[in-house]
Amino acid sequence: MRILFIFLMAWLTVFHTSAQKQITLDDLFLKGTFSQSSVQGLRSMKDGNHYTVMENGSQIVRYSYQTGQRVSVVFDLKNVEKAPIQRFSNYEFSSDETKILLTTDIEPIYRRSFTANYYVWNSVTQDFIPLSDKGKQQLATFSPDGERVAFVRDNNLFIKSLRFGTESQITYDGERNKIINGSPDWVYEEEFGFSKAFAWSPDSKFLAFMKFDESEVREFGMTMFRGDKPALDEYALYPENITFKYPKAGEKNSDVKVFVYEIRSRTTIAADTGTETDQYIPRIKWTPDANDLVIMRLNRRQNQLDVLYANPFTGESRIVFRERNEKYIDEDFLDKFIYLDNGNFVVTSERNGYSHLYLHDRQGFEIAQLTSGDFDVTDFYGFDPARRIFYYQAAAESPMRREVYFTTQDGKRKGKLSTLQGTNRADFSTGFRYFINYFSNSDTPNLVTLHDWQGKQIRVLESNEKLKTTVREYNIPRREFFKFTTSEGTELNGWMLKPLNFNPSVKYPVVIVQYSGPNSQQVTDNFRIGYNEYLAQEGFLVVSVDPRGTAARGEAFRKATYMQLGKYESDDMVEAARYLARQSYVDQGRIGIWGWSYGGFMVALSMSKGGEIFRAGISVAPVTSWRFYDTIYTERYMRTPRENPEGYDDNSPLFHADKVKGRMLLVHGSADDNVHVQNTMEYAEALVQAGVQFDMAIYTNRNHGIRGGNTTMHLYQLKTDFLKRELMGK
Repeated sequence: MRILFIFLMAWLTVFHTSAQKQITLDDLFLKGTFSQSSVQGLRSMKDGNHYTVMENGSQIVRYSYQTGQRVSVVFDLKNVEKAPIQRFSNYEFSSDETKILLTTDIEPIYRRSFTANYYVWNSVTQDFIPLSDKGKQQLATFSPDGERVAFVRDNNLFIKSLRFGTESQITYDGERNKIINGSPDWVYEEEFGFSKAFAWSPDSKFLAFMKFDESEVREFGMTMFRGDKPALDEYALYPENITFKYPKAGEKNSDVKVFVYEIRSRTTIAADTGTETDQYIPRIKWTPDANDLVIMRLNRRQNQLDVLYANPFTGESRIVFRERNEKYIDEDFLDKFIYLDNGNFVVTSERNGYSHLYLHDRQGFEIAQLTSGDFDVTDFYGFDPARRIFYYQAAAESPMRREVYFTTQDGKRKGKLSTLQGTNRADFSTGFRYFINYFSNSDTPNLVTLHDWQGKQIRVLESNEKLKTTVREYNIPRREFFKFTTSEGTELNGWMLKPLNFNPSVKYPVVIVQYSGPNSQQVTDNFRIGYNEYLAQEGFLVVSVDPRGTAARGEAFRKATYMQLGKYESDDMVEAARYLARQSYVDQGRIGIWGWSYGGFMVALSMSKGGEIFRAGISVAPVTSWRFYDTIYTERYMRTPRENPEGYDDNSPLFHADKVKGRMLLVHGSADDNVHVQNTMEYAEALVQAGVQFDMAIYTNRNHGIRGGNTTMHLYQLKTDFLKRELMGK
């Protein structure tokens, strides 16, 4: 009877498993079956008691934080007589919330930039007008008093007076591939993470802006094919060659200057940024009292950042704060330099080996270190002046998790606001009366909850119950976290997804998935169901490991890769493969690795170093020589090729192609403006000359994301077929 019972239970388990649905590529990339719902686009209103949400692309609706109830419709396109648009994709309130700037007809330029048509709604006069009828605009922004809107068009800066309906042109020298006013060039946008290079003064009397002279920056060209054109169309017979300014490592950057335009006198003066021109101006902003323009000046090595105060009337400047680092200042510093209403400011600095918050007075003198400990602060949410409390996010309990904390200046009152173990992120209301917490962990999809300032939960905004029900219908592997120590004594964090019906006595093929770039993380405790789970379902043991150079483990770990990108990361990937090969349930002859962008670079280098340990690898959009990549990112970690030639070449896959033993699939988009297809072409030639056989796919006119139309489905089917063929013999 006991044997019969065991047999019956085993049969029921197999039956239950087989009865559950299987993840398909359609689920992941066409149907969005496992997409998580959230509360997005929420804007806290001025009173701190309400927030607004855009609904149906045609309404802006006001809700109460306290009750969660819909209070009123702030704006409805259907109520606008003869409205020239049917939908909008974004909106911005004027400071008094009587006017709304609506964004429509977006056309992307690069990662963050786009042109659009903007419209202004005046709730007092009930007027609905286009911002300009002279062509699409960029970066339209209300002045703080709501009387004007500044915007960029055709590389020039303009101001629209909403009171008089007039449009004034502020600059006239804008020209493609030469002069840009008010918006950054390609490399600033990509690597300093911003698209707006102008700033209104808080009193609306001045408009400061940056001018990029990229005349001497060398151009990069890409061929755009016209596969969607009829074969007999003359235009389709000759591909279009496009060029744009792209400074590669060690090459000339744009010359950047800062100017201040005074609204009343209509005069423009230059701000003093020093005599050095081979430098960066990654941010401009204003002091809260509008007395000074704040200019951040970063040297080319990116290890010294000066904060300048410039007089808006004269342009004269002085240094009020300086941050130095032996290696480099991470770009996150720029957005974590936050002013308080009284003119003091908070910076996030690594000056003691971990990323922590420091309070400085208006003149730059340190007042207090706000946080301390052997952990990294990962975000700063702001300061509540009424309660004298600073709010922040940190990886204090584990580098794989995030918590929300508070502290006072003297540290006598401090604590944790988040209560659930996993990844927490907070969004505070104006005035810090409420905050919305976004939580997930490996077992829990996005849980969005509303809390008061003390952390008390008021209600649940989104629990993803529908997704939970869907997940129960599928047979989905569970992520398991692990650690191991390398032969060099470094402890690394990882996770693995075991194949369905895992049997420890069976030896499974392995796919290592990683990114590995500086200050990145793949091994985090949050919820996601995607391609990795699909691979595990298909019979692979899927593993991810964060090597040296990745985030949330202090400055020494994060900056271990300085001057030699790829060396220690690839060493750690080889160590991970060898660690897995020692496990009883791993087939050591069937280990693969794949990655995208920096991860693609890591695949190529790891397969060279690991030799026979890697039977297959997929390298998507890889950097194959840092000499091919841009100035700001590359030189931050490597300095220039002239200063560090060995660092560039010793770890370039181009010079190690002959060591690749496994089968490699190279993938790239032909119109990748970020990591140019040049990288793959040069590496493919190195493999050819080394006699190494490989597979290759170039996606026509696709950029770094390699998406559009059926592209994503095609790419992931290609990857799946490759892995099954090379690691399973299918």
